[in-house]
Amino acid sequence: MTEEINQKLIEQNMKESYIDYAMSVITQRALPNVYDGLKPVHRRILYIMNKLGLLHTKPFRKSAFIVGRVMGELHPHGDSAIYDALVRMAQDFSLRYPLVRGQGNFGNIDGDRAAAPRYTEAKLMKIASELLVDIEKDTVDFVPNYDNSTEEPVVLPAKLPNLLINGTTGIAVGMATNIPPHNISEVIDATLKLVDNPECTVQELMQCIRGPDFPTGGLIMGKAGIVNAYKTGKGRVVVKAKADIEDHKIIITEIPYMVNKGLLIESIAEKVKDRRVDNIADIIDESDRDGMRIVIKLKKGGDPQVTLNQLFTQTALRTTFSMNLLAIHDGEPKILNLTQILSYYITHRKDVVTRRTKFDLKKAEDRAHVLEGLIVALDNIDPVIKLIKGAENADIAREGLISTFKLTKIQAQAILDMRLQRLTSLETAKIKQEREELLKLIEELKGILESPQKILDIIKSELLELKEKFNDARRTKLLDEEDSIIQTEDLIEEEKVVITATYSGYVKKVPLATYKQQRRGGRGVIGAETKEEDVIQNVFTTSNLNQLLFFTNKGRVHWLKAYEVPTGSRYARGKAMVNLLRLRDGEKVSTILPVAQFDEQHFITMVTKKGLVKKTSLKEFSNPRQGGIISIGLKDNDELVFARLTSGSEEILIGTKDGVAIRFSEQDVRPMGRSASGVRAILLRPQDEVIGMELVKENASILTITEFGFGKRTKIEEYSKIKRGGKGVINIQTTERNGKVVGIKVVDDTDEVLFVSQKGVIIRVSAKDISTIGRNTQGLRVMRVDAKDKVTTIAKIVQDEKVEEVVEKVKEVPIEENDVDESSEKESVDESEEE
Repeated sequence: MTEEINQKLIEQNMKESYIDYAMSVITQRALPNVYDGLKPVHRRILYIMNKLGLLHTKPFRKSAFIVGRVMGELHPHGDSAIYDALVRMAQDFSLRYPLVRGQGNFGNIDGDRAAAPRYTEAKLMKIASELLVDIEKDTVDFVPNYDNSTEEPVVLPAKLPNLLINGTTGIAVGMATNIPPHNISEVIDATLKLVDNPECTVQELMQCIRGPDFPTGGLIMGKAGIVNAYKTGKGRVVVKAKADIEDHKIIITEIPYMVNKGLLIESIAEKVKDRRVDNIADIIDESDRDGMRIVIKLKKGGDPQVTLNQLFTQTALRTTFSMNLLAIHDGEPKILNLTQILSYYITHRKDVVTRRTKFDLKKAEDRAHVLEGLIVALDNIDPVIKLIKGAENADIAREGLISTFKLTKIQAQAILDMRLQRLTSLETAKIKQEREELLKLIEELKGILESPQKILDIIKSELLELKEKFNDARRTKLLDEEDSIIQTEDLIEEEKVVITATYSGYVKKVPLATYKQQRRGGRGVIGAETKEEDVIQNVFTTSNLNQLLFFTNKGRVHWLKAYEVPTGSRYARGKAMVNLLRLRDGEKVSTILPVAQFDEQHFITMVTKKGLVKKTSLKEFSNPRQGGIISIGLKDNDELVFARLTSGSEEILIGTKDGVAIRFSEQDVRPMGRSASGVRAILLRPQDEVIGMELVKENASILTITEFGFGKRTKIEEYSKIKRGGKGVINIQTTERNGKVVGIKVVDDTDEVLFVSQKGVIIRVSAKDISTIGRNTQGLRVMRVDAKDKVTTIAKIVQDEKVEEVVEKVKEVPIEENDVDESSEKESVDESEEE
């Protein structure tokens, strides 16, 4: 006999097998039932524990014993999966209302795992018994287990609306559920409201259920996401940690739900190490059995609110909980709104109460039937005894009772089983009284089954009883304002600052008001302490809210907000840039450029030491990256020396250290990509180098400063505009007396400039106090420097209303134009030190 071969395409076979697998995972593994809010593994654990008698009033049993019984009878998916589910039901930071009481190490919020099941013990919590109550009264359906050796419940009676009060999370095939926990009192109030008025809207139910209530507390920002989730089944809520600022410390007492505290602290430490969070000196975990307490100590001078905002934006102190109210109903996964979840729960409870009432009614009727037979026997006790004594055996006696006294088989058997002590008058009275009570109970139970309203009243009374028993206060606070990521700039008051950077790589910011205004020829005040071999390279004024672009000699650019630059005193060198930026080996910052806003109408124009120029759209620098990006492609050992923000139609003036300058139109340089090398800007003489680039302004002058403190202004008209790539014209005569050129600036009479020396002395001078003379001159002394000192940098102060307000508040210190004597010089320095 040959077997019949059933042919099927492999594609069809795989499709059917995959669908079967997917549905098995969806309905039997990953998703909860809307009635009891439990996945199969949790339901099986609770059922077995109840079957073993592990109630809250009974002793603990080993977790390994429980896991073994669950796996052997109902859940053949591995002991680790069962134990993990058991552990989670015992963790007060995972479930709002834990269903299992654990004894031993059941893990903690730091992420430490529970001990092995042979070391821990467990039993049911009191609240878990409310999910199982009346399960023995045929209130739910049972189905065969995996090997048909026993039966298991399809769903638990669930006196509590567990799906909402404890929530759940799970990933199935092609779908996932994420239901947050809620406060039991609020959920019960909403359920009672829906029982009284089945037409309740979500908005009306939300008068009771304000939102999720997480076991770890925290703050929920805004209600828009909650409303969306309750109306549509999907929504997102922002959860933030509860943090207070005390004594220049940040104290965290509550964290968002499902955030690992240990990993959170590690994450904060990593952010501090990567310099993405500022001003944190130490992190101490002072949590104990009384509650959570993470203490973040701040550095002196650090703004706690700014640091806290950085933590919220960059760590898990602020998380988004995506609500997806997906559960199994009638064997199918469905996305449900709040009304549907509670309605299905009420429907389930109606069915449970109805089946329980029918069970109790049948039991009462059966008992009443037996009692009726006993009363007949007691009323005819002598004939009954005579009949029984005369019978040859129990069967003949039973038949005789049935035929003589018109009894049923059950009643006759009850009479035969009756003990002699029941013949006393007291016992007879008790039997008659019990029958009367049973008759009343039967009428009451029939009345319940005939009245849907009475069933609803029972549901309400049971819920009120549960509310009284398990009522507790809300842990998660709801804030009305919607959460928007607060930019750090919003927490910082804008002010003008002076950014100072040294050649060896130190940078700092100082409020502009620190420097007093002086006359030309003044000695100046200390602007920065430098090492003997160090040189101050960049000095400029900007808003502390602007973005700083750090262009390096290697042709790369890095980003940093001005307020992120450490504030230093006038005497401090600042902080090493390698601790603020991810510089590569041999990479040094050559230019720092402040930018208020990135757009496509402006360009970054760059010039190299060997006289190449290039411009690139500012928009290409708008996406900061931690490691920086290429700004210009360098070759032949060239270096990037200067960069400027331009509009595309500027006139550019480039100066060299040998006193040569060239003026040409920016339109002579076409826009290029970031990796381009550029085109020739000026034809340099041997050993000459580019030292500066300025944008020409009408009715302005070129201010040039040399290393020995000589400088001058020359009218812009004296510099003829030519094509780029020429040799240029004389800008200043450089001799042994005045030295090489160190900087050029385009200024007018309203401008003020800062001159900085190699030793860190800074003088603030009004441009109108510097003489205007021709190009072919050596200039006049504008800053007196020591014999071993040199001027290294010139910076222009941009005048606006805020700067003027600062300047007006600073007492002017007049100093004569003539050379000062030693006494006046000492007084000036002493006064600076007192500042």
